[in-house]
Amino acid sequence: MILRLLVSLALSAFAPLLWAGEALTGEVQRQPMNVSAIVMFVVFVGATLCITYWASKKNNSASDYYAAGGKITGFQNGLAIAGDYMSAASFLGISALVYTSGYDGLIYSIGFLVGWPVILFLMAERLRNLGKYTFADVASYRLKQMPIRTVAASGSLVVVAFYLIAQMVGAGKLIQLLFGLDYYVAVVLVGVLMMLYVLFGGMLATTWVQIIKAVMLLSGASFMALMVMKHVNFDFAALFSEAIKVHPKGEAIMSPGGLVKDPVSAISLGLALMFGTAGLPHILMRFFTVSDAKEARKSVFYATGFIGYFYILTFIIGFGAIVLVSTNPAFKDAAGALLGGNNMAAIHLANAVGGSLFLGFISAVAFATILAVVAGLTLAGATAVSHDLYASVYKKGKTNDRDEIRVSKITTIALGVLAVALGILFEKQNIAFMVGLAFSIAASCNFPVLFLSMFWKNLTTRGAMLGGWLGLVTAVTLMILGPTVWVQVLGHAQAIFPYEYPALFSMAIAFAGIWFFSITDKSASAAEERARFLPQFVRSQTGLGSSGAVAH
Repeated sequence: MILRLLVSLALSAFAPLLWAGEALTGEVQRQPMNVSAIVMFVVFVGATLCITYWASKKNNSASDYYAAGGKITGFQNGLAIAGDYMSAASFLGISALVYTSGYDGLIYSIGFLVGWPVILFLMAERLRNLGKYTFADVASYRLKQMPIRTVAASGSLVVVAFYLIAQMVGAGKLIQLLFGLDYYVAVVLVGVLMMLYVLFGGMLATTWVQIIKAVMLLSGASFMALMVMKHVNFDFAALFSEAIKVHPKGEAIMSPGGLVKDPVSAISLGLALMFGTAGLPHILMRFFTVSDAKEARKSVFYATGFIGYFYILTFIIGFGAIVLVSTNPAFKDAAGALLGGNNMAAIHLANAVGGSLFLGFISAVAFATILAVVAGLTLAGATAVSHDLYASVYKKGKTNDRDEIRVSKITTIALGVLAVALGILFEKQNIAFMVGLAFSIAASCNFPVLFLSMFWKNLTTRGAMLGGWLGLVTAVTLMILGPTVWVQVLGHAQAIFPYEYPALFSMAIAFAGIWFFSITDKSASAAEERARFLPQFVRSQTGLGSSGAVAH
């Protein structure tokens, strides 16, 4: 039962656990109430609510609400991005993956960093210079507003919806296990806090929640890794040797290639993680919170450093759990469960190296990470509705900041209520495919449209719209027809689409569709759109007009 719970948690928050793909069903037994964890969590919530109150006094315009007025520094934004990226599942899941599979955990954790150079060298500067609040600002810069913003907002909302449901289920299960609270109480608690952060604090409060969470997580993980290395006299060779001696797989834990053996699935998964990262709406909108393109580049630089350091720590923590948890008589039962696939290696190691007080701290940090991520997701979804659909499509730009923020807050409440309801509804369902689908859609719909709008002069509205919809629909369809949903969820004997991850195919279809429908578009409007590429490119390189005003 705990295995199924924690695979669900791990798959809920970030890509590290997409490989699992197990049926996430069943109940978890409530644990005794962890007083130290609850006290530390209450302190965290109290501090962040004070920040939310402070931030609410600063939100005087749409720019303040959506982008913190562009006043976040590159270092702060990099730390906030890292806080958004380093989920509870990354922390628990990768360390458990290393615990059970060894070296493969390092390979996958490093794989997640590959998407960041793409953002750093190809996208960050142009995003900041061409955009205002969402990546749809960039994609629609030289194309027609309504069709492009509609497909961009739709892709964003689908990504946010699936990601948010998975987060809520993961949060409820985690709190039920660690804090001893009821699942429904936990889901409602997360939903209420999420709405408070976004409703009153906007991007400024969300940013600082993510920064605080990142500092807490990095501090806790650093202490755990330090204690592990102290145990082996800071000798990596000794750490690996001890792990090999006690692990049932022996030297096999130092050999790569044991998790995804099918090359097509491996490539498809890699593409989803790499380019999905560059298409996640809640990550992309963070680049509009800094003052200029230089700070945007700094954001990615710092974020890459923090995230890379974090994944190195999880690798040490995973091997440390093999050595300290497996050989400690006090954790004999826990070690047996862990080697069966349980994703709580980091939690048990926290208890082993720091006692119940540090265990409470790590438990509170794990919950805090979920709050930070859901706040960012909710703000991204609300912004897509209020700025892209309401202000730009429905009102055709004829609106004011007050109306736009009002719609955003209404959307936040609606998303919060929906997330809580679906979190309760999906408690016993397989939610693994939702995260895989979110990344596949981000890579197949958001990324191709955004990337080609920046770099391809022949892109037209027709090509971007039809190609974007093709990518979105293909990703959803292939995921449904694949093994995860068609067999594990719907109960059919054999999948129609044989591969678990559709990104290789859906991305190819999206790019091909955008290319074909653009080059065959001979309309007068298409010629005008191609002609706009040169001034757009000049602006993206020089930073002229980088105040965020998108001209049409």
